[in-house]
Amino acid sequence: MAGVFQPGAWLLWALVLGTALFVPVHRLMWVLAVRRAEAKTGARTDDAVRRRLKRRTAVTAALVCYVFAVLYSHQLFHP
Repeated sequence: MAGVFQPGAWLLWALVLGTALFVPVHRLMWVLAVRRAEAKTGARTDDAVRRRLKRRTAVTAALVCYVFAVLYSHQLFHP
């Protein structure tokens, strides 16, 4: 168990942190994108638009979470 907290395992912790952050960040980004689309059109968005926005925000959220997790874990384990 002590080997998990060694500086060499920072990539493992980056993966864990990125995975843990993905769900709430993706949900937040998706809700904001849907609200923005609805405000722009002035009407409720249909399911096709929501699915498209969900795919787009999934890619963006994965990228943001991965970059943040790598930078944070690297800074934490290599001060």
